[in-house]
Amino acid sequence: MELSRRTFTALAGTAALGLALAGSRAATGTHPAQAVPTGPPPAAPRADGKRHEVGFDRYSLLVDGRRLVLWSGEMHPFRLPSPSLWRDVLQKLRAHGHNAVSVPVPWNLHSPAPGRHDFTGVRDLDLFLTMAAEERLYVVLRPGPYLGSADLDAGGLPGWLRAAEGVAGRAPGTDPAYLRHVDEWLGAVDAIAVRHLFTGGGGTVLLYQFEDRSPGADGGAHLSRLRRKVRADGIDVPLFHDDGRADRPRTPGFAAGTAVGASDPWGGVSSGGRGYIGVREKWDPARERSSLLTGLATGVTAHTVRMAVGGTSWGWLSSPDVYTSYDYGAPIDQARRPTSKLAPPQQLGHLLRTVPDLARLEPAGEVRAKDDRLKVHHLANPDTDAQVYVLRNDSAEQVTSPLPGTGIEVPVTVGARDARLLVTGLRLGRRKLAFSTAQPLFRLAVGRQDIAAFVGRAGETAQVSLACDVQPLTNRLDPEPAWSYAQGRLNVVTPLGVGGLSRVLVEDGDSTTPMLLLFADDATALRLWPHETPSGPLLVHGPALLRSVTLRGATVHLTGDVAGETGLEVWAPRGVTAVTWNGQPVRTTASRAGSLVMEGLLPATPAPSLPALDGWRRRTENPEAEPDFDDARWTAADRTASRGGAPVPEGRPVLSADDYGFHYGDVWYRGRFEDARGITSVSLSYRTGTQGLLMAWLDGQPLGTHRMPVPDEDTVGRGTWTATAAFAVPERLRERGGRVLSVLVRPMQQAGQESAGDGPGSGGGEADGASGAGRGLASVAFEGASREIGWRIQGAGAPDRVRGALNNGGLYGEREGWHLPGHDDRDWEPVDLPREDRRQGVAWYRTDFRLDVDPDVDGAIGLVLEDGPERAYRVQIFLNGWNMGQYINDVGPQHTFVLPNGILRTRGSNTLALAVLSDGTTPAGLGAVRLTLLGAVRGGVPVEPVESPGR
Repeated sequence: MELSRRTFTALAGTAALGLALAGSRAATGTHPAQAVPTGPPPAAPRADGKRHEVGFDRYSLLVDGRRLVLWSGEMHPFRLPSPSLWRDVLQKLRAHGHNAVSVPVPWNLHSPAPGRHDFTGVRDLDLFLTMAAEERLYVVLRPGPYLGSADLDAGGLPGWLRAAEGVAGRAPGTDPAYLRHVDEWLGAVDAIAVRHLFTGGGGTVLLYQFEDRSPGADGGAHLSRLRRKVRADGIDVPLFHDDGRADRPRTPGFAAGTAVGASDPWGGVSSGGRGYIGVREKWDPARERSSLLTGLATGVTAHTVRMAVGGTSWGWLSSPDVYTSYDYGAPIDQARRPTSKLAPPQQLGHLLRTVPDLARLEPAGEVRAKDDRLKVHHLANPDTDAQVYVLRNDSAEQVTSPLPGTGIEVPVTVGARDARLLVTGLRLGRRKLAFSTAQPLFRLAVGRQDIAAFVGRAGETAQVSLACDVQPLTNRLDPEPAWSYAQGRLNVVTPLGVGGLSRVLVEDGDSTTPMLLLFADDATALRLWPHETPSGPLLVHGPALLRSVTLRGATVHLTGDVAGETGLEVWAPRGVTAVTWNGQPVRTTASRAGSLVMEGLLPATPAPSLPALDGWRRRTENPEAEPDFDDARWTAADRTASRGGAPVPEGRPVLSADDYGFHYGDVWYRGRFEDARGITSVSLSYRTGTQGLLMAWLDGQPLGTHRMPVPDEDTVGRGTWTATAAFAVPERLRERGGRVLSVLVRPMQQAGQESAGDGPGSGGGEADGASGAGRGLASVAFEGASREIGWRIQGAGAPDRVRGALNNGGLYGEREGWHLPGHDDRDWEPVDLPREDRRQGVAWYRTDFRLDVDPDVDGAIGLVLEDGPERAYRVQIFLNGWNMGQYINDVGPQHTFVLPNGILRTRGSNTLALAVLSDGTTPAGLGAVRLTLLGAVRGGVPVEPVESPGR
């Protein structure tokens, strides 16, 4: 919910906004006995074994009596199925200014069956929470049970819940059977979370959200019940939820999901068909900065950026409307690469951590810019009298305007659809900022000097004015800045983006402590890395990422990433005279700016070479279409009523796949009937998610394919589609004797909450409202004669212990292990690509390839599939047995699929298997298939292989 307040609440048994402790002695609470003054924020969190107090007032969260502005970034560990890489992303979040990570925990990923909860392997929540504490990040934990905002299948509810005994339809919060399952789920999560609570010192879990939807007018009892359950499990940190009601005045503003991007649907309506390149351009840094600063201006001091990190909706994980990539246009993209969109959250994160004045702000007097296209939010800190101005320009043109009554003595420029934060009267260590036309980036006391950094757009001119009763000694250490002194003000002016970082050293005058002023544009600021150490702050300039800092004696040991050739400059605590980088000594000299500067440059990272994908083997499947296929062990589809609430035609059996325990992936139906005389056509009604598909055969002869339409602007949010496909029965099959009707349905995924009033849509699709369960066939009818038909159904086999329930569907090759690394494919047909195939049905392609990436290089590698857009087919991609997503050639927009290291063996052999579904209406097969390098840095984190068992 963008720029909204969430409600911190105990829900029952306390005052309106109380946070009951449920017997805990952790002293979480709402309002302190007296106002907490502005002061240093709490130290970075860790699992220190000590008790901690967590509470809040109307300004901010309070941690051990200190104000904390929460600057959280949302990531989905379950969309990065390689636990080693969780640490990589957590380190990037911390380095880029975040002090917390928001983590949804999907019920469907962890619960393959009622009462079973799996937290092993890529589902290891305990491991993730341990890593977050080791990386000094708070955790906002979100176990649902509903997680609709995360774009998950059924909003994160497990598939088996749709047909569980006693659970009716969509499992409302008043259903006792549903609530029993919820209690089991929350109990399983809480048993892990309670060991990692920051209040108890076992970890860094600071906040806990239950539910991710408004429960409606009668939902108070449901939320109260969830609250009592969570408290009874020992969760004593503040709770919050989306209660759908108006803001409450005595809580801090909480934006639990400020959008800085968006998910993209099949066909790419939101991105103009360009995929996440288009999303990232639409949600550019200017729009992102405007959104984040507006939140701060409206009192939000507990912030979650959604999404901070892109990911992959591997297997059947995603909601039905979005395709495999969940890049989201995020600041850190799906391939774990930092982007230019990191500039706004990084700048604000550093500012909020190092300038405590922003943790206690109140609305101040109205300010109007001379140009009314510039909207001004004026706030003030009542303790320090620092004045904060958030300037927002919603117009399509750059605006330059004076700001009367602010003390900012020169006009200020704000880019089109951009925003800027300016401060006057702010203490910068031992000196005071009169005003600045550039946004403060951070302030630090490093060694024997104060450092203040300012940032703005490249090409702008920054002016900083310091209040100085006595003229100081001023030295420009780079050629770009200029300065003057008059009437008790030191004025420094410099262009931004010219020559990189600009430095000005201010000495003497009103203070004996030197001050270093740093000026950077957005790109340069992304290479400035402030870091806290036990001996005080440290600042590094130059590399692509700073991961860790260790002080031992007179040496500072740095680790991080290098992409292109770069210098290295370090401002370190007193007594540090030597530097190492990634374990190697670095020759440095002391600079006039008080830094240690590397002699020479860190070399650029060479691009790893990637092999061509050749040696393909091919094998066709779908024997289920043949009349003599043995389906005796399949499940008889003979239910007369649907547990999940799917509508059933009178006198017909239930055909919903969920009713028979098949919740993910493709489903096969085989129906037997006697005497085909008089039958001219067969009509198959089916229900799927977006881009669902049906193929039919009669006695092994293809009848045809039907597919749901590509969503347009009016139907892009629809998650459930229904249609009826009519196929003519060939003359030669209209004879006496038994017949077998074989139907393959790709149901796609289950919708979350939908509006029951969406109504019919184009192309034969229809919104299914609250009865979204019932994927698969709905009913079958014959034209020309009436026939009784007996059905059997088969979907995915039992999930393996590693990849879980969401990996596999019901294709024959999946059930037989054709996607696994150990499968013997020596008798498959050798083929070259591109390959043309007009056959309706499924064909598999397999190849092996080896990689030999330098162990010191973190290479992000993707798989590219390309073909003519007129060729109608889709592909399931399996890497070492892991289902890495779905490609639809004539729909798109995704053509590149990230292969996460760990599942991908970057130093070893890999098996790639592609299951191709061709609808028979166009030439199909496979076009170009190749590996691509998405990025490479020297550094990264050690990566352990993710288990990929074969047969």
